Amino acid sequence: MNILIKDILTVLPDGTKTCSIYVSDGKIAGIETVPRGFNADKTIYGSGKMLIPGLVNAHTHASMTILRNCADDLLFNEWLFERIFPLEEKLTADDCYWSMMLAITEMLRSGTTSFVDMYYYMDILSQAVVDSGIRAVLSRGLQGDASDPAAGEERLQEALDAINKWKGHDNLSYMIAPHAPYTCDDEYQRKVAATAKEYGLPIKTHLSESLAEIETIRERYDCSPIELADKTGLLDNKTLIAHCVHVSDSDIELMAKRGVSVATNPVSNLKLANGVAPVQKMIKAGINVALGTDGAASNNSLNMFRELSVLTLIHKGVNHDALAITAKEGFTIATKNGALAMGRTDLGEIKQGNIADLVILDLDRPNMQPLNNPVAALAYSANGSEVETVMVGGKILMENRQFTTIDSDKVKHNISKICERIGL
Repeated sequence: MNILIKDILTVLPDGTKTCSIYVSDGKIAGIETVPRGFNADKTIYGSGKMLIPGLVNAHTHASMTILRNCADDLLFNEWLFERIFPLEEKLTADDCYWSMMLAITEMLRSGTTSFVDMYYYMDILSQAVVDSGIRAVLSRGLQGDASDPAAGEERLQEALDAINKWKGHDNLSYMIAPHAPYTCDDEYQRKVAATAKEYGLPIKTHLSESLAEIETIRERYDCSPIELADKTGLLDNKTLIAHCVHVSDSDIELMAKRGVSVATNPVSNLKLANGVAPVQKMIKAGINVALGTDGAASNNSLNMFRELSVLTLIHKGVNHDALAITAKEGFTIATKNGALAMGRTDLGEIKQGNIADLVILDLDRPNMQPLNNPVAALAYSANGSEVETVMVGGKILMENRQFTTIDSDKVKHNISKICERIGL
């Protein structure tokens, strides 16, 4: 379908201006200039609206959305080991499908067009992504150690089977994901790293999230989690690391040397009292820093506008520097940098030839007026409710706040049934 988005205020890589955008074959075919032979099948009029590249949630656990608001105000280890893990054991594959669909509706409603996920039941979660049309990079959370090597092998094979089955979908790709150094011993990490290299797959993992993790890994291996991951080969495959809250200068230097990306999750890290990641230091070292929400069990929201706001505010306060992570820098982190963390250079910016993952905002909102600085408004004024229309790969998934691929009432009905069954 050829879509013309006519005379709309557009956030471009070099600034904002009112122009017309031409979408054809899922790509941005033209900006201002009409592509040769272009005839619009659909025209969207942009008066009073703003066009932005879709936001990229670079780290989440979408199927944990069912666990929202059920494990709050707890210390990290208590939250994870005593509350979340036991609840997850009750979830079936079907439960995770509907929880994923709930997460997708929330993300689309708040302008997220791509997300990077780590969870279980890869087959049915792949189905959810294909059914909804959102863009996702999925990974099966892997755990394994010497106490039960067969279980670790089984999880890894499950991941590979799903990757092989679902390859070929334009909006779906995969990473290999050892969960964390406290759930994957060093030998299992080496096994996973070797498998990722063999299959040409990037790696996704959690590292240096909590002080308890730092202490545990230091006691076991006499090094930091980052140093351990480097020794086992986990940093060698276009790796995306979630958190990196407690990293030393030498850790940062090592990550920069290995060319990893980091997904910072400010709200989750604050809520679990893990701290604030040294984002400025990582950016200065040349590390590609992206933005994620983490799961709704530790954030309670998958709204990337809230995450962008916190990102651009918390570092100013922590560093006593009003120029720390400006609105423009934050927006780049939430879009282009997230795409780079996914391994994509054709997403995250409105440029001719890029994939048409686009979001239209309604500016007729009191919080968006007066619109003196559109990019600043995105970071400091917007809250996600302004999102009106969402397009992924040139396909409209939400128009005038109505989903075109998802029955949201059916999603809510199934979520209610699941909550009742598992006792939430």
